[in-house]
Amino acid sequence: MDTFVENFHLRQCVERMQYVPFGRTGMKVSKVSFGTGTFSQLYGNLDETKALEAVKYAVQRGINYIDTAPFYGQGRSEEVLGKALRNIPRKAYYVATKVGRYEREFDRMFDYSAKKTRESVERSLQLLGLGYIDVVQIHDVEFAPSLDIVVNETLPALEALRAEGKIRFIGVSAYPLAVLKQIISKAPGRFDTVLSYCRNTLFDDSLKEYIPFFEEHKLGIICASGHGMGLLTNGGPQPWHPAGQQMKDVCHEAAERCVKAGVELGKLAMHHTVQMQGPATFLVGMQTPALVEINLDAFFNGLSNKELTVLQYLKER
Repeated sequence: MDTFVENFHLRQCVERMQYVPFGRTGMKVSKVSFGTGTFSQLYGNLDETKALEAVKYAVQRGINYIDTAPFYGQGRSEEVLGKALRNIPRKAYYVATKVGRYEREFDRMFDYSAKKTRESVERSLQLLGLGYIDVVQIHDVEFAPSLDIVVNETLPALEALRAEGKIRFIGVSAYPLAVLKQIISKAPGRFDTVLSYCRNTLFDDSLKEYIPFFEEHKLGIICASGHGMGLLTNGGPQPWHPAGQQMKDVCHEAAERCVKAGVELGKLAMHHTVQMQGPATFLVGMQTPALVEINLDAFFNGLSNKELTVLQYLKER
């Protein structure tokens, strides 16, 4: 395994982890990957010490793909991740960040210009403390004034940064799957990875119909947020969550059922999401070693009979 480092990794965990070819990049990524959207105010108060421990804990156990973005805490996520990476050999992980989405106020949130794209990557390198970034993704392209701006400004700026050796691969993310298909069709062969989130969960399986298209374009597929950005957890979503009330009520009812049964809905959601064929990696937000453990347990050991019974009950209803 390309990212294995003797005397750093726990060999028995790394041997159990599945590593999957990441599109045409030549990278092999762990089936479970580490999301750091949680390293920001988006998911409540962050215990930085635990967050730093969580990154090391995850990488030692074989997770080799870590995702961040300037939007997560307006640089906070990248800064905290950068601190964590200082204690981890560079060979042991791949890191991905994003461009295009930045501030919390909506009128300043998005900027897909070439100038901002370059400034953003330079800042990410600085915050992460790295000489190069493995993947830079164009964040939530559905919010660009037009997809032409992405093709004519954002993408060429990233291609120039790649030629300078500052980034290795280029990706794209969005919530509407049709928009992902549109942008990939507009710029064939220019994207290496695609990130789709909340589209392979207990309440939405629409990603599966797009998998053949992404595979045809030889993209590394990242399936993110099988927990529906917190909807499918016993703790429930954050106040800002964009889901409608009916969806929140249904997920709350599911969480209550899990609490009564003494199981974690998040673990059931994780188990469900990783069954999908096609994605190279399943990206999940984690900010403590305990959460890493729950997600790895769902992946390595599956579910107990009691957990399977509860999952079956939820699926039927």
